[in-house]
Amino acid sequence: MKKDFLESRLFTPWSDPVSGVTSYVLTQRVAPVQQSFYYVNQSLNSDCTQYWFYCAFPPSGNANSGRCLGMADLEGGNLSYFPDTQFTMASPLLDSETGDVYWANESGVWKRSFEEDPTLVGRFPDSVTRKRKVSRYATHLSLSANRQALGIDGTIGEDNVVGSLLLENGDIEIWQTLEPNWNHGCFHPKDPDLMLLAQDYRQDAKTGSLKRYENRLWTIRRGGVPQAVYPDAVDEEYSTTASYSHLDEVPVEVTDRRSMHGHEWWSAEGRRIWYVHYKQGVECVDLDGRQCRLVWPHQTVSHAHSDTQDRWLVMDSLPPDSPLDHKVTFANLQNGRSIDIVSLMDQVPPELKKYHVHPHPQFCGNDQYICYTTLVMGKVDVAFVRVADLLEKTSD
Repeated sequence: MKKDFLESRLFTPWSDPVSGVTSYVLTQRVAPVQQSFYYVNQSLNSDCTQYWFYCAFPPSGNANSGRCLGMADLEGGNLSYFPDTQFTMASPLLDSETGDVYWANESGVWKRSFEEDPTLVGRFPDSVTRKRKVSRYATHLSLSANRQALGIDGTIGEDNVVGSLLLENGDIEIWQTLEPNWNHGCFHPKDPDLMLLAQDYRQDAKTGSLKRYENRLWTIRRGGVPQAVYPDAVDEEYSTTASYSHLDEVPVEVTDRRSMHGHEWWSAEGRRIWYVHYKQGVECVDLDGRQCRLVWPHQTVSHAHSDTQDRWLVMDSLPPDSPLDHKVTFANLQNGRSIDIVSLMDQVPPELKKYHVHPHPQFCGNDQYICYTTLVMGKVDVAFVRVADLLEKTSD
């Protein structure tokens, strides 16, 4: 029987003082700041022998650019750091089958493995950039269902371009060029010609003022234009004042529920879209947009993720006006019970906020584990928890 990698000397167990849930913190280090990947991108390979994570060396870099990748050899008990993997946004993606890790920066999209040096996958040709600055190739890279392409949601000058990068030859096919700000593109898990796409806030470069999006959730098909998941206002009578945990923003008056949607992801089989409805909870909607439902009420939820069979959720809460409610929570949708993985997450030191230090919990390792970013040991660390332990604590 294969030994559980959490028993490695790389990890130190930590038990939440309230819930008793035990997490395993990656306390061996190659960088002062070690973070888990953005929650929609895999970082643990299929046989649970390699785990990739973000590295930062304060005061250099920030969440937009300047971080690099580290890798934990979970069999050998060693850590490696790769300074040649500097990436932008949350672009890194692990192909859990091949062990190749992909990332993007201003010079293109790259890949490497533990054994092999970086190679260029592809970049925009001069005929597309026309000497304009390329500030993004992808918010977070995604692999097409046929494994032939990576999703592109780039920014060139003032244009947003949505498309795909062919892995065979590095060519980039632009599906559409859009006005800002569209991002968070993500390939459908079964349909290689369909992507999830988000409208997002836009910040004025001169004044710093933010313009909120009005309708968050969209899809786009190769050769088509963006289509709204919710084409009409959900409730014209809806009105609330809300602040957003992922933005340092003054509360704004919201009159359309679609502008309260965010942090979306595909279900594993692709039949529905999950998302956070701020101030309300975690919701999902059928791909055709005809049936939506509130799955888990949670007024302070910031990010969430589901397992591959939609049996469980894991969420983080980062309400800006209630620091004592910062936590990570597991919900068993089969019986309606939940438990906190972290009942009180320490506050991020001001000098580290630029690295976007959110837990971003995600299911991984064939749903055997949840990985997330934690501060419970006084540093920015990666942690894992066994799903089996959570199910035992939430059983009937």
